[in-house]
Amino acid sequence: MNIALIASDKKKELMVQFCIAYCGILSKHNLCATGTTAKLVSDATGLKIQSFLSGSHGGGEQIAGRIAYNEIDVLLYFRDPLSTTGFEPDQTTLLRLCDMHNIPVATNVATAEIIIMALERGDLGWRDIVNPKK
Repeated sequence: MNIALIASDKKKELMVQFCIAYCGILSKHNLCATGTTAKLVSDATGLKIQSFLSGSHGGGEQIAGRIAYNEIDVLLYFRDPLSTTGFEPDQTTLLRLCDMHNIPVATNVATAEIIIMALERGDLGWRDIVNPKK
């Protein structure tokens, strides 16, 4: 499965801790992330992560593009609902694209844990049927 990681500035440490906790599961999948998140998670876990631009330079939009082409199977987007910075990816666009392509998305650690456990059990195998890899 292709898993995309995005974390708002105030949620980056939470994303790192989450990835440390679930490193064993995440290591079985293809990971990509916005630049700073990719570096922080990779440095802390040793996971191989395809890095896009940082969020403030369009990394969220790059991931949105992959979602639009149905190349992402899961989005873990730890967002800060109280953030007022202009550097956050367009949340509405990301969520709409995930809805259009039936991509499971978590915007907080509680939902991310549910998705990761479902991924480990094989509950998301339907994504391979709906979206076969070439």
